[in-house]
Amino acid sequence: MSATAILEKPSSQANSVEIAGNAEGVERVLTPEALAFLADLERTFGPRRRELLAARIARQARFDAGELPDFLPETKNIRNGCWEVDPIPAVLKDRRVEITGPVDRKMMINALNSGAKMFMADFEDASSPTFTNMIEGQVNMQDFANGELVYSDPKNGKSYNLNDEIAVMIVRPRGWHMEEAHLLVDGQPMSASLFDFGLHIFHNGAKLTEQGVGPFYYLPKMESHLEARLWDEVFEHAQKALGIPVGTIKATVLIETLPAAFEMDEILYELRRHAAGLNCGRWDYIFSYIKTLRQHGQYVLPDRAQVGMDRAFLKAYSLLLIKTCHSRRAHAMGGMAAQIPVKNDEAANDAAFGKVKADKLREVRAGHDGTWVAHPALVPVAMDVFNQHMPACNQVLSQRSFPPISQKDLLKPHTGEITEAGVRTNISVGIEYTAAWLNGRGAVPIHNLMEDAATAEISRSQIWQWIHHKADVKTESGEARQFTAQWFRSILDEELTAIREMIGAEAYEQGRYELAAEIFSETATGKDLPDFLTLPAYEALRTLD
Repeated sequence: MSATAILEKPSSQANSVEIAGNAEGVERVLTPEALAFLADLERTFGPRRRELLAARIARQARFDAGELPDFLPETKNIRNGCWEVDPIPAVLKDRRVEITGPVDRKMMINALNSGAKMFMADFEDASSPTFTNMIEGQVNMQDFANGELVYSDPKNGKSYNLNDEIAVMIVRPRGWHMEEAHLLVDGQPMSASLFDFGLHIFHNGAKLTEQGVGPFYYLPKMESHLEARLWDEVFEHAQKALGIPVGTIKATVLIETLPAAFEMDEILYELRRHAAGLNCGRWDYIFSYIKTLRQHGQYVLPDRAQVGMDRAFLKAYSLLLIKTCHSRRAHAMGGMAAQIPVKNDEAANDAAFGKVKADKLREVRAGHDGTWVAHPALVPVAMDVFNQHMPACNQVLSQRSFPPISQKDLLKPHTGEITEAGVRTNISVGIEYTAAWLNGRGAVPIHNLMEDAATAEISRSQIWQWIHHKADVKTESGEARQFTAQWFRSILDEELTAIREMIGAEAYEQGRYELAAEIFSETATGKDLPDFLTLPAYEALRTLD
């Protein structure tokens, strides 16, 4: 297939499907039949998706004007009603440890072999959405469903094969806000969510159904139950079109936006035929908290390192998620431990593993049915904690009592300091991650943590919040100093210089650090806080892809 292909009426953009890019494997993935299926999804559900994105903007305008997120009065009957999600298949009953990672072939094999119960293969925050990455990811998904997922490392000749026992695959498509610029339906980029989901279920759905291991999905960054309703309609439509029994798809929703936290019951209700549970997407949730409450000075947060899950709005949100899921017989999944092994530093490595163990202990004692890790070496750590404290396959039927959780609880900010060290960490992480993203990598080890797009979003939104609200920053000398855009740019220049000196001029230029700094700076210092760093970054990525 050529780099650009037009199907249907090539003389007009109307009723056309155009592949506006090329990548190895595109002929196998974007077959005429698959393209017709994608076009049907986009034409059927694309208009509603755009309406819901417009509704996000309208609601954010109300928040900016002084309104605060709250439980919806019009859906009180759903929150108070007696209902449950449909039964969860046996293969999803035990999810005590899930590993996440990009759809890179070798990393997929390592994750599936890691000993985790589940593997979330991530087309979203852990993957840079180059056309090559997205197409290669779909090729890998097909090979997995066909039992042909193998890899030979060209650098050392080492072969990678799947073990006899592997994790169950769960796929995360990109969020509703993203578009796939390399596939145009009737002249417009199609929804990246529908692109990722559509290709996966079209090529693999029936096979995974026959094998009894899917198709299963994680759904990211929703902001309302109406967006969940749209996913449910997409699922029903796709299953009917492909001859898969309705309800076969099971999806876990990441509660990683502040508005969605007030609609957990409603989200499960809309997806009740297809819902497997909810997940505490903590890093994106912190970002969403900042973004949603951006104009409210009383909700300014301290350094990211001081915003922990054991208190304030994060603790309330995690407890409400557990309470909601278990009342509806769904799984309540814990969040990501971002720590990774530290080479050549035994003390630092022990400290990292200790933090993971403490985080997982908090989760299992609170009532979570499983948790996330970012590295295979951390699977045994998390598994040991859950095995010790959760002997059954989950805690869905546990009889814990929970205190009432109010709007005030879900909005309560963390207290703490904003420090110059915290500012510098945000800037360095933001630049280094964005540069890696522009070079095709979406999961990046930085400062002994596995960073993805969510932590870059926290970094730049905190910078914006601190500048916008004229926050006092504790300097390295211990003095308080008002944070300004000018001071930010001064530190930015210092951090860029440090990176250049550390890696050398040639690697610095090839690494696109200047472009990364420009994008990060524009999204962190503008008059308005852009909704997502990845949107302008994707525009830049398209020119580089």
